[in-house]
Amino acid sequence: MTARPARTVAPATARGTAEAVAAAAADGLRVKAVGSGHSFTAAAVTDGLLIRPERLTGLRAVDRAAGTVTVGAGMRLGTLNRLLSAHGLSLTNMGDIMEQTVSGAVGTGTHGTGRDSAAVAAQLRGLELVTADGSVLECSAAQNAEVFAAARVGLGALGVITAVTFAVEPEFLLTAREEPMSLGRVTAEFDRLVTENEHFEFYWFPHTEHCTTKRNNRSEGPAAPLGRAAAWVDDELLSNGLFGAVCALGRAVPATVPGIARLTGRALSARTYTDIPYKVFTSPRRVRFLEMEYALPREAAMTALRELRSVIERRRLRVSFPVEVRTAPADDIPLSTASGRETAYIAVHMYRGAPYREYFSAAEQIMTAHGGRPHWGKLHSRDAEYLAGVYPEFTKFTAVRDRLDPDRVFANAYLRRVLGE
Repeated sequence: MTARPARTVAPATARGTAEAVAAAAADGLRVKAVGSGHSFTAAAVTDGLLIRPERLTGLRAVDRAAGTVTVGAGMRLGTLNRLLSAHGLSLTNMGDIMEQTVSGAVGTGTHGTGRDSAAVAAQLRGLELVTADGSVLECSAAQNAEVFAAARVGLGALGVITAVTFAVEPEFLLTAREEPMSLGRVTAEFDRLVTENEHFEFYWFPHTEHCTTKRNNRSEGPAAPLGRAAAWVDDELLSNGLFGAVCALGRAVPATVPGIARLTGRALSARTYTDIPYKVFTSPRRVRFLEMEYALPREAAMTALRELRSVIERRRLRVSFPVEVRTAPADDIPLSTASGRETAYIAVHMYRGAPYREYFSAAEQIMTAHGGRPHWGKLHSRDAEYLAGVYPEFTKFTAVRDRLDPDRVFANAYLRRVLGE
């Protein structure tokens, strides 16, 4: 996505942000804050004022007694994770990519996988929000509670987040057990695998019976991280370099995709290692792709996956990227994709430049038939009418929006589609 804003600013403080917002509103300009550009949607596109995050990045406070850390909203997750580790602290759960800004991650509902621990936004304990009239609101469960409840996944519709406070805990160790498993076994044992592990996820390779599974559980130690050479071979050479070359071949010669997928699936090997959380949860992703992800009621996930497999085979689609499946417990955030229900996520990807519309459209039809909720930062075609039907607290969110931004200073085409006017 590209934007051609009339103005661009990079404020260093909440007050500077508020002044920029107020000035833009007075001049009739719409306002959007941008993060790292990781999202696939046009959520941050504006032709008015674009607020850049690079100076809203500092560490504000570490409160060990309260178990919280406050940072500027423009700090990237990778920087946050390393900063927390330097203080002997960690988030409880996180996604698998660290390139997003913290405000972008919470605002679009970034999540990992977890039996008991939920998305990044569910770990918030406070946030600082600049609203359309230039006010700066301190929000938490005890202060501006209704705004806090909604703004944890706010899509940039309620204002500009300038700082966030996370719940943290003393740094711990995770043991990762990664191993191949057949699709039949994974689907048959899915509920048990989710129940027995703190963090379970798997990737299925279309055109094959092959999956790779990952189980992350807390460990008493000792640490046994991957060796540097082994990590480079697996995470850089195979998962990025070789995989990128394979995807490029599949894009150039689609007929090769099924055969390559079968070879790739058979080449997978098991590994086990123990390390600090962010080194287990996250991994480098250098192969460029497009992505759609839907959150389903957990009990519907394996049925939807079987239906997805059927449509890939029936339509002879050529899909070189694996399908990713993760889970999350229910939370109480109005626009969280796990709001009010135990959730499983099914994410489909296509290599950049390869035809994707037929595949994504077919996947979306399956997911919406099961009451799926699209990831806010990934490709989808849903609108406010549909979304109001799958989010029980949709109107609670829009009521907060009407109060904070009645003139739609923070609106753009994406928000008009997904939230309505």
